[in-house]
Amino acid sequence: IGGVENSPPAPVAFSANSGENETSRQNMPECKVWRNPLNLFRGAEYSRYMWVTGKEPLTYYDMNLSAQDHQNFFTCDMDALRPSDTVMQKAWRERNPQARIKAAYQALELNNDCATAYVLLAEEEATTIVDAEKYFKQALKAGETIYRKSQNCHSQSPQHEAQLRRDTNVLVYVKRRLAMCARKLGRIREAVKMMRDLMKEFPLLSMLNIHENLLEALLELQAYADVQAVLAKYDDISLPKSAAICYTAALLKARAVSERFSPETASKRGLSTAEINAVEAIHRAVEFNPHVPKYLLEMKSLVLPPEHILKRGDSEAVAYAFFHLQHWKRIEGALNLLHCTWEGTFRMIPYPLEKGHLFYPYPSCTETADRELLPTFHEVSVYPQKELPFFIHFTAGLCSFSAMLALLTHQFPELMVIFAKAVSIVSVMGLA
Repeated sequence: IGGVENSPPAPVAFSANSGENETSRQNMPECKVWRNPLNLFRGAEYSRYMWVTGKEPLTYYDMNLSAQDHQNFFTCDMDALRPSDTVMQKAWRERNPQARIKAAYQALELNNDCATAYVLLAEEEATTIVDAEKYFKQALKAGETIYRKSQNCHSQSPQHEAQLRRDTNVLVYVKRRLAMCARKLGRIREAVKMMRDLMKEFPLLSMLNIHENLLEALLELQAYADVQAVLAKYDDISLPKSAAICYTAALLKARAVSERFSPETASKRGLSTAEINAVEAIHRAVEFNPHVPKYLLEMKSLVLPPEHILKRGDSEAVAYAFFHLQHWKRIEGALNLLHCTWEGTFRMIPYPLEKGHLFYPYPSCTETADRELLPTFHEVSVYPQKELPFFIHFTAGLCSFSAMLALLTHQFPELMVIFAKAVSIVSVMGLA
C-alpha cells in the first residue's frame, strides 16, 4: 500500500487505457503510484465537495486503486471462517457506495465486533469528521480484540499468519485515521502523540509514510526542532524521497534567512552561507517535483488531492500544496524566497528527461498517470513543457505562405502576374 519496491505488486494496470505500455512501465519504477499518506475521507470530505460543487473530485481509476488497496489490506484467506468477514470481502468489491454501506451493516448484524465494517462506515457513511472518529473508535476497540487473538495463534499455520498480517493492517490503519481525525479536529498534540506511538509500535511499517502525517502536524504546532529531528531520520539517501520531505527541508532552511532576504541586497553583496544553503535546498526540492512552486505561489488553482499520487508528478504536487501551503505562508518571507529562486533550478538541468542533477532524470510517464489520477476539470501541469524547435516553426510558416500564394495565383491569375512583375521591378531597382 505504500508503493515501495519491496511491497507486493498491485494487480492493476498503470493506465486504464494503455495496456501497450507494460514494457516501458517495468523500466520506469519512478512512475509507481503510491497511496496518498494524507488522503481525505470519502464521506466527510470528498462527498461534501461533490454535494456543494456538483463535481466528482475522484477519478474512477483512483477509486479502483483504493478498492484494490482495501481488498489487499483488509481481507485474507481465513475470512471464509467468519461470516461477517465474508460479507466484508464482498463489500470491498462493490462499486456502488450504498451497496458497500449496506453490506457493512449486514456484517455488523452477524458480528458486532467486525472492525472492517466500522472502517467502511467511517470512511464512506460518516458525513463529518466527528462521526468518522466515533466509528473509528469502535473499530479500534474491535480491532484490538481481534489482533490479540491473532497474536496467540499466528504460529499454528500459514493461514493464521496471513490473518495476523491482515489484523495488524486493520489496527494500524484505524490508529492512523484516528490520529488524522484528531489533527483535523484541532487536537494537534494528541494527534502527534498517536502518530509517534504508532511509529514506535510498528517500526517495520515505514513504507506507510506515517512520518509525513507527523511532519505536517508538527509544522502546524510550529515545532520546527521536532520537524528537523524527523527529517534527520527520514531524509536519508537510502530512503525514498517525496515532495513532503524535500520541500519541508527547504522550508526549514528558508526559515533561517527568509525574513531578512532581499533580492536587491543579495545581488549587491552576494549570498551568505545560510542563504546559499536555503537556495540549494529549494533547487533540490524543485528538481524532485517541479510542479509544486506554482501551487505554493498560487499561480495555479488547487483541487482536492487524490487518494493516490505519483511521486514527482502533478498529483503529488497538489497533495503536498493542499496541506502545506499554510505552513509556507506562516513563515514570513519564505514564499518570497521561493519566488525569487525556484526557476533557477532549470538552468542546472537543461535536459531533465535525459540527466538530472541530484536525482534521476525526470520520468517521462508522469503526465499520463496524472491525467488518470486527477479530475478532468483540473488542468494538469506538464513538465518539461514541450516546445517545438525554431526550424519547425519556420518550416510551417514557409509552407503556409507558399500555400497562400498558390491559392491566390489559382483564384486571381492576372492580378498575381501583375503583382509578380511589380515585385520583380522593385527588386531590380533595389539591386541597382
